[in-house]
This record gives sequence, structure tokens and C-alpha cells, in this order.
Amino acid sequence: MITIRCGEHSFPNIRAVVFDKDGTLADSGVFLRQLGQRRARLIDAKVPGVDQPLLLAFGIEGNGLNPAGLMATGTRQENEIAAAAYIAETGRSWTESMAIAQSAFAEAEPSNQPKAPQTPIFKGASDLIQTLKTNSLKLGILSSDTTAHVAEFVQYYELGSAIDVAMGTDLPPAKPDPTLLHHISQKLDVSPDSILVVGDSTVDVQMAHQAGAAGCIGVTWGWSSPLDLADAEAIAHQFSDIQVAHS
Repeated sequence: MITIRCGEHSFPNIRAVVFDKDGTLADSGVFLRQLGQRRARLIDAKVPGVDQPLLLAFGIEGNGLNPAGLMATGTRQENEIAAAAYIAETGRSWTESMAIAQSAFAEAEPSNQPKAPQTPIFKGASDLIQTLKTNSLKLGILSSDTTAHVAEFVQYYELGSAIDVAMGTDLPPAKPDPTLLHHISQKLDVSPDSILVVGDSTVDVQMAHQAGAAGCIGVTWGWSSPLDLADAEAIAHQFSDIQVAHS
């Protein structure tokens, strides 16, 4: 069995590590901000006056992206529903509002594809992943992004030999629902209490705790503004803060 150390905290008897993707392994801030801005512009072209409220709902203020906001932590479906809610406030039916939101989201995609080259892997991520794999740990990625984008990221950055399960959130439930971690634990063939979660947001921490995981390491390198990760068992400010030792 493996012990993972981060700062003064030790996580004994770990069999698997599950990473978040955006903000943890992938530097996604610029991509997500630009995508949210394009979505808002396209919706505003059909429903004038909703662009600024939409941007705030997405967590976009000027050239900044709120790391706890909807674009950073929410699934595509959650973002679509939020956009449709603002459209519906103009008096349109829910069916029409959802159709406008879905159409704008689909139209916004081509200019931002493929995603992986635009969300570069953080320096040090590959080294940590290889170290964990060398120590016989099973590895997974569990993201609020789509499974297709997670798979694209794994392939583009040549992580396929190390990552055992790459999972997105294509349909409900979304983080922090513990069902997601239970699902990936089954795919990894390990019990949830032997999984260590590494993520950049409160939903990662909450999911780990609700699922009965060994704990969560909160990471701080993903965003320009600080996150409140006080409930995480340990905080990593760089990949080298996460150390491996046999127990």
C-alpha cells in the first residue's frame, strides 16, 4: 500500500488517485473565459440585453474568471440551464429559451476546437502522474467537462499509458454528487476509501468527503484568484508538494 504526503498531512493505504482536469491538470482559465464570452455574445444577438447578466452568471468579469463560478466548475448542461433561465426572464417560454441557449452553445464550439491544445497541461503534472504510476497506483481523471474532451486531453498530452480511467460528466449527476466517485471507483476496481482526490474546487472536496474517499488535496495553481479550500485535508501549491512513500 502507498502513503501520499502533502505538507504535514499523510494519506495512508492509498490504492488510487483521481484528478480533476480543468484548473488541476489543465490550464483552462483563458479558454473558458473566451468560450463563455462567445456564448454570451451569440445569445445577446438573439436576446439583446442579456450579455452582461450572463457573463456574471458564468463567473466572467472583465478579463477575469471566477474559479468558483459556473464556467469553471459547472457542466455544459448546468451552464446551458443557467443561460436559458436568463433568457426566460425576458418573457420567452422555457422551451424557446433552452433552444436559444443550446443553439448558441453549439455555435460557439467550432471556434474553440480542438480544446486540448488550448488548455495546456501544467508543468509538473506529467512528472507527478508518472511517479504515481511507477508506484503501482491506479489513476483516474474525473472532470465536469465532457468525456470526449477528457479523452482528447489524455491523448494529446500522451497520458494514456498512465491514466486508467478518464471520465467526464455528460449527463447528471454533476459534482459534488458522490455517485460519480463511486462510479470511477468501480471502474478502477478499488474501494472509495482507498482513493485520494486531487482537485481545485470546493465541489471536488465535497465529493471526496460525501463519497467516503481517503481525502482531498486542494491545489492552488490553477487560477489567478485564490479559492477557499479550507475543508481540504491538505493544500498543494505546486506538484512537488505531493509526495509518495511506501507504508
